[in-house]
Amino acid sequence: MINVIFVCLGNICRSPMAEAVFGELCKEEGLELSFRISSFGTSDCEEGNPVYYPAAQTLKKHGITEFTHRACMISLKDIKNADYVIVMDHMNMRDIVRMTGGQYGDKIFQLGYFTDGRDVDDPWYTRDFERAYSSIEAGCRAFLEYLKKEHGKALEYDRLH
Repeated sequence: MINVIFVCLGNICRSPMAEAVFGELCKEEGLELSFRISSFGTSDCEEGNPVYYPAAQTLKKHGITEFTHRACMISLKDIKNADYVIVMDHMNMRDIVRMTGGQYGDKIFQLGYFTDGRDVDDPWYTRDFERAYSSIEAGCRAFLEYLKKEHGKALEYDRLH
């Protein structure tokens, strides 16, 4: 099982959206049993809060209706136990690198790395949840393709069993 965690600042918009989108993509591919998917924030400012309402509405608009979540701050243990840590922007990357002292760099990626290299802008500030969703969805699709290439045989085995 591949442990993937998505990370943003407060864990109420982008990273839970990515968690939900990636989970749906895995389900569509018959790979939901191959992954452990979660999300965290680099801050505890939203600890315990549900997905921000406009983010939840955007997920629903795109057919993701069965998703529950409570915000949680990431820990060093979470990073150590993850196979992939996927951050939403360069500030999240900076926070994770600071938290890890620069360790674990081989498993920490920015979601945009798999597409256009850009940050997933925070819709809390931009108010553009649709644009955030679009960036997240494209990044998650590309990330899943990357994983299928990197772990193809293991994922195919999971799919058949």
